[in-house]
Order: sequence, then C-alpha cells, then structure tokens
Amino acid sequence: MRLAIVAVAGWGLLSGCADMSPTQQRALTGTVGGAGVGAVLGAIGGNAGLGAAAGAGAGLAGGLIFDSVRRSQQDAYQQGFAAGRRS
Repeated sequence: MRLAIVAVAGWGLLSGCADMSPTQQRALTGTVGGAGVGAVLGAIGGNAGLGAAAGAGAGLAGGLIFDSVRRSQQDAYQQGFAAGRRS
C-alpha cells in the first residue's frame, strides 16, 4: 500500500513539471535531489532535518550552476551554427 501511495505521489509531482522552464526544472531537480541525499547523510549523522536543509541549498545551487553552463553551451552552439551558415 505504501509503495502505491509513493508511486502515485511521485507521478503527480513529476507531471507537474511539464509547464516549467528548463531553469526551473533543473533548480527543482537539484533541490529535491540534494534534500534527499542530505536527509540520508543527516540521518546517519543524527540530524536528518539539518542535512536535508543543507542538501537542498547545495542542490539548488548546483542545479542553477548546471543550468547556467547548459545555457552557455547552447548559446555557443547557436553562434557557431549561425557562423557556419554564413560562410
């Protein structure tokens, strides 16, 4: 029964991401992933809440940094593509 509830909740959360921009999706993914890892490591250390909070912050920063890198790569690709079409 628990597995079914978790599966339905997870499906609902993931389907809600369809209207988000790539930046929002990457920030959310980083935050959720970081919070999960932080909670596990925090539980091992004795404070899951603090671990989740720290992990969420680190994940958010990581997601936004990753998004910035991807946008820079896409911009460079588009510039190169445009330059190739001109020559």
